[in-house]
Amino acid sequence: MENLYIKRFDPQAMPYISTTWFGVFLHDGRRILKKKLFPKDPEKICGILKEISSGKVLEEEVELAKGEDVSTREERLSGIARYSKNVPHLDIEPTDFGFDHDLLREALIMLSKDKVEEELCREDLQVIQLIKGLKELRKISNLLMERIAEWKNIPAHEGVESLEELLKDVEKVSDGLKKRLEEKMHAIAPNLCSLIGPTLGAELIALAGGLEKLAKLPASSIQILGAEKALFRYKQGIGTPPKHGIIFRYHLVRSLRTKKRGKMARFLANKISMAVRADVFTKKRIDDELGREVEEMYSSLKRD
Repeated sequence: MENLYIKRFDPQAMPYISTTWFGVFLHDGRRILKKKLFPKDPEKICGILKEISSGKVLEEEVELAKGEDVSTREERLSGIARYSKNVPHLDIEPTDFGFDHDLLREALIMLSKDKVEEELCREDLQVIQLIKGLKELRKISNLLMERIAEWKNIPAHEGVESLEELLKDVEKVSDGLKKRLEEKMHAIAPNLCSLIGPTLGAELIALAGGLEKLAKLPASSIQILGAEKALFRYKQGIGTPPKHGIIFRYHLVRSLRTKKRGKMARFLANKISMAVRADVFTKKRIDDELGREVEEMYSSLKRD
């Protein structure tokens, strides 16, 4: 019985399934037993490469493995074949089957363009542009209000109405961007948005360079996002290390006494980290629990 068991699971006793950019092959380590070639079309090959990179199993692979007890060195195919690192590699030349490397080059160029387009269409990049746009509009609005106030201080202020109309337009556009920002943040980062609000959450995403990048940062880095200049001065031997960055703007941090703010910022950064990781990786709603914990910590620090 022991020998039969070993034979059944021994990858050397099975045919192997291997996938290349031009087809799927069943082989015994020395020669090809069966094959399914892909179309000689760069666009279709690009689509196949996308599916492979996303971890999908191709129809051609399923068909070739059907009714066979096969092994593979690709974890992606472990659902249709026995995975083993001991599967031998067989060199299969594309030119032997009428495929040239120019076809692969075209497909890879298409794949690169598609990846760039996908990257540029990311929702968190839209959030970054929205929050940057809002900050610029805020500056313009402040400048217009200053100019209008100065102008109205002089007896003759004809023409100030045009600036007032412009200020109204700026505020109208700003309100529209705020609404879109809130919608985007509720869609892509509901836990973060609920915990600290859409504006502060969006600013953290912008400082980190993206939602996933923020999720990968340790809580200690999130705590001081926005305080890079102070951190640089400290590393140059000037001043003290920053206790917080822009999360100081969160009302439960700034309303505490100075000596308590660092502890609250550290605790909040930890909860922000948990919220963002849930938004990016698990997609679970944990904002109610996190919000309660933050409120409890604030109450505790307020009493002490």
